[in-house]
Amino acid sequence: MDYIELHKEYKANSLFGRYITLKDIEPLLEKLPTEIIGHSVLGKPIYKYTIGTGTTKVFMWSQMHGNESTTTKALFDVLNMIHSNNEIGARLLKEFTFCILPMVNPDGAELYTRENANKVDLNRDSVDVSQPESQLLRKVFDDFKPHFCFNLHDQRTIFGAGDAGNVATVSFLAPSFNENRDSNAIRSKAMNVIVAMNDELQKHIPNQVGRFDDGFNINCIGDMFTFLNVPTILFEAGHFQEDYYREYTRKMIFIALISGLKHIYENDVVDIKNALYLQIPQNKVVFYDFIYKNVKINYDGKEKITNFAAQYKEELIDGKIQFNVYIAEIGELKGKFGHFQYNAHKMLYKDESDGIPKINQKANFCLGKDIKFVNGIKK
Repeated sequence: MDYIELHKEYKANSLFGRYITLKDIEPLLEKLPTEIIGHSVLGKPIYKYTIGTGTTKVFMWSQMHGNESTTTKALFDVLNMIHSNNEIGARLLKEFTFCILPMVNPDGAELYTRENANKVDLNRDSVDVSQPESQLLRKVFDDFKPHFCFNLHDQRTIFGAGDAGNVATVSFLAPSFNENRDSNAIRSKAMNVIVAMNDELQKHIPNQVGRFDDGFNINCIGDMFTFLNVPTILFEAGHFQEDYYREYTRKMIFIALISGLKHIYENDVVDIKNALYLQIPQNKVVFYDFIYKNVKINYDGKEKITNFAAQYKEELIDGKIQFNVYIAEIGELKGKFGHFQYNAHKMLYKDESDGIPKINQKANFCLGKDIKFVNGIKK
């Protein structure tokens, strides 16, 4: 199967970039027989879409963290394919019944925040179920009684697949159901599907698939649903080289979703592949967006050579996301990698302040006599 061509044909082109709000997806939802199941803290509708006639029930939800939109784009790409006359789409509708919440946190999406309007992380609210969005998500789970759950998220650019300098473009997790991180038949089902998705993704992003930390936290929705005996898979859409709009990553999530579903209907998901799952390198915090090496600074009248790193902050300004770069760490930076790296060759650092890089300072500076960096980038 040519997944790349499949995605090219069915991509929901109206969705682009990082800032995806309810206003962006409602024109697409209006074409579908959706149901409004309730409202967010600020009164925005939360939509549910159910489709398919199959006996295997799959519950999917996206953007429970409002600023994590890549999987939402990929989800609509999958829906485009399902609604076509494509052979694989028809097979999916025959094999599965899907229940989809495309945007659990519309308030957070508009504000471009992880939390909801009450500043609560909905992915830490599975025990208290204190928020209207959490209550709706749990009610749908209880009513639908899924056989699989797909929990769709984004992760930051800081993650690598292991610590060898390979970026984690996509990461997965089969959440734990107890403190010991034991495996049982339920969790093994999720691991098997992840192994199948990883096998396919290695053809497209070799060595760039990670395994998210499986420390148990019953407040997390994935851990809770696994605890309640439903195989749950966490999808984390991460960074691909120079893809800050996450459009290539979106394609990889599309491939993961289709290949994972294909594996479920082609297999009884009974083989135990836990060892292969554990071979997927664990996510490690090893990346910065920018690293500047061998920089000369004048500190207390003495010259020294150092390194420093800078990181993008995605800031919502006048209705648009701006990627602003701030200095994040100064020093040896042992074991750290940069998505962009610059060797200063001992040129002197200068800025409009006192000529010393500082944490949380905007990355506008010069190296040597005439090499200028604006918002972290050489001009």
